[in-house]
Amino acid sequence: MTSTLIINGRIIDGSGNPWFYGDLLIDGDRIARIGAPGTIDQSGADVVIDATDHVVSPGFIDIQSHSIVPIMTEGRVLSKVTQGVTTEIMGEAWTPAPFGGRITDPLSEGVRGRLGDERYEEWDALARTWTRFGDWLDEFERRGTSVNIGSFIGGGTVREWGMGLEAGDATEDAIQAMKKMVEESMEDGAFGVASALIYPPDVYMSTHELIEIMKVVAAYNGVHITHMRSEGDELEQGLTETLKIAEESGVSSEIYHLKAIGTANWPKMRNVIETINAARARGIDITADMYPYEGAGTGLAACLPPWCHADGKRQENLLNPETRARIIDDMVNQKEPWENWGLMIGPENILLAQIAHPDIHKYQGWFVADVAKDLGKDWPETICHLLATNERDIFCMYMAMSTDNLELQAKLPWITFSTDAGGVDPVWATALGLTHPRAYGTYTRVLGRFVREREWITLEDAVRKCSSAVASRLGLRDRGLLHAGQYADVIIFDAKTVTDNATYTDPHHLSTGVRDMWVNGERVLADNEHTGAMPGMQVRGPGYVAR
Repeated sequence: MTSTLIINGRIIDGSGNPWFYGDLLIDGDRIARIGAPGTIDQSGADVVIDATDHVVSPGFIDIQSHSIVPIMTEGRVLSKVTQGVTTEIMGEAWTPAPFGGRITDPLSEGVRGRLGDERYEEWDALARTWTRFGDWLDEFERRGTSVNIGSFIGGGTVREWGMGLEAGDATEDAIQAMKKMVEESMEDGAFGVASALIYPPDVYMSTHELIEIMKVVAAYNGVHITHMRSEGDELEQGLTETLKIAEESGVSSEIYHLKAIGTANWPKMRNVIETINAARARGIDITADMYPYEGAGTGLAACLPPWCHADGKRQENLLNPETRARIIDDMVNQKEPWENWGLMIGPENILLAQIAHPDIHKYQGWFVADVAKDLGKDWPETICHLLATNERDIFCMYMAMSTDNLELQAKLPWITFSTDAGGVDPVWATALGLTHPRAYGTYTRVLGRFVREREWITLEDAVRKCSSAVASRLGLRDRGLLHAGQYADVIIFDAKTVTDNATYTDPHHLSTGVRDMWVNGERVLADNEHTGAMPGMQVRGPGYVAR
């Protein structure tokens, strides 16, 4: 363990307080001292780093990371590190552990395609031994990561544990089994349960089922973090359900990537904000996060009705002419509430980003409307054709949100920033196809565009919303601030030049402007270059009980 003295920096401590000039001493894995310039003796430090004309701040904590599969590939998570992320919190919808109950496949759809057959077989065999939630995080930490890692329990994993991939309400026996699994996972360090209520099998979870499960999360002072049942036509109803779950279970709640999708729904955001403000005023602990882009990113299968996914039979249903006709009819003549992305957003706004099958690979980078014209098919039939041919979901970018709403949300005191993406490296990620630019540029976009160019928020508030505000929501009391005694997760960036370089159609470019990074006191970025260091540790929720 070495000591590092950072001198002459503009220190933004993460609290939201104004910046000040100062020096910061790292000793081992902790911040030892912060003092006025020149007040800390340089002779006692092993390394001295000059931060003149740069900002020194806490590293950023990504509350919505999808780095599970990237860490299975390699632990450097380069696109996250180069935008200032020092801690990643995973778990939306799916976690590869615990394995048991009615789960038959611990690794989700598409993992084989990302890892390749040999690496997939290795990880699949390993995942089948992860009968406790904490087992997989132990393995990730053992193999090494450049950033700290933690996770919620995937809501879909909870549901599959009790009910498999069945549609319909859970039985009381299944709910009890799920509650027991959640209890054990909270004691393993989960931060709570992360539901994603537009995706199967989460979509089949009833409000009653969610309330019962969240009572367990609340008992361990955890958080229900949720991709609500709707972000579009039923956005306000989705928020009503989220608040009902919070009120009746007593759980603290966080809304993943707060947004209003589809032009017709953009005006609803003001009412959503007023409703959340009113809920907070009457004592409901609810907050939200967002990513700084107008484009959303999810699978093309989100355009299909939920019933066609039941029991894992989506492909079978797409290939059957009778059920395919029913799917298409539901896509254009919606008969019950579900998040119908194709109808809300329109095929002209759905960009096909990652297509594996050679017969349709040429359509990567096309909009669905253009593919439909090329094929001579209607857009619903085109979507069914693409999914049936590709045999697994196709990642897409949906141009769905309003710039005005981004500004409105960014200024809210209870909003934080997140990526909704995994850490990637252009060297290998380019072969996957197009990636949402948020994987490369979320935090640098906030600093460069929201702060410097548009002046929507101050630099101090932006740093707070990327660091200490997230740590506070997670109950992490020893990270997220530059204070003596905190873990030394520290970054140095140039506020005048920091920026994102990734776009929707040309995404594979790392951010620039984050010069240096320390994770647990070990240098991970040095003069804009990854050092290869893997000092990441597990971070755990408040219910953790050492085993």
